[in-house]
Amino acid sequence: MNYRGRFAPSPSGPLHFGSLVAALGSYLDAKAHKGQWLIRIEDIDPPREKPGAADHILRTLEAFGFEWDEAILYQSRRLDAYQAALDQLMEDGSLYECTCSRREINAVGQMGAEGIIYPGTCRDRQAAARRTRKQKAIRLKTTDQPLHFIDGICGHFAQNIVQEIGDFILKRADGLFAYQLAVVIDDAFQGITDVVRGADLLTSTPRQIYLQQLLKLPTPAYKHLPLVLDESGNKLSKQSGSYPVDANHALPSLIAAWNFLGQAKAPEAVNSIDGFWEWATEHWQPDLITLK
Repeated sequence: MNYRGRFAPSPSGPLHFGSLVAALGSYLDAKAHKGQWLIRIEDIDPPREKPGAADHILRTLEAFGFEWDEAILYQSRRLDAYQAALDQLMEDGSLYECTCSRREINAVGQMGAEGIIYPGTCRDRQAAARRTRKQKAIRLKTTDQPLHFIDGICGHFAQNIVQEIGDFILKRADGLFAYQLAVVIDDAFQGITDVVRGADLLTSTPRQIYLQQLLKLPTPAYKHLPLVLDESGNKLSKQSGSYPVDANHALPSLIAAWNFLGQAKAPEAVNSIDGFWEWATEHWQPDLITLK
């Protein structure tokens, strides 16, 4: 199967250095395999999005010499596909409605891999019978057994989803589809064979593989890149206002991202953006990447 990779930013702010590292890694991995590289804009969470951010990200990527091989996919135009998958899971008996508030979950849940573990309060109850609250989240039933996969950088990873995360939300109480569902449906729709992204999503991967299995969708190969941290040890993010990369200094930023990923030092002859991409594609070695 031909390699198909992707970069999937959310339009919550301008591209920062951490995002550039993720874009660089996914792009080079695709091009080194003579594969295709796609762009997906993950715009299904309007409260977190910034006006004009999607266009700004795309212009920045172009200024840095990134070239995508197909039309850009916008998740906001894929809501029917997410609902169809939700309907399928509902028919299979894999979902249930949840009326628990965040405060209620925090009061009884325990800390897990990504915050408070949902204790399964609504799993065996009719949510509508518990409360007249109109807004209900939809959760996926998970199994009490570890899910294993081999990451191309991090190696073996296992997670018992129900014990470490809990039954997780696929559609929020405000009616918005959850990232975990949308990313699984779109990776399959776009024929993605390889996912290269930041290690902050490592603990999300078992949930995505679990969904792929339930929906009988293919599972891509995964590589999770080390995160760029600020001086306080926090991940750079668009939401926190991390300093954006400067399109006027594209080549130094590309080389800095290349060096961050532990790659061989570029020779002085690499003095243009086109020259960088040509040289970097030939010398890309993901085996040199180590988690920081």
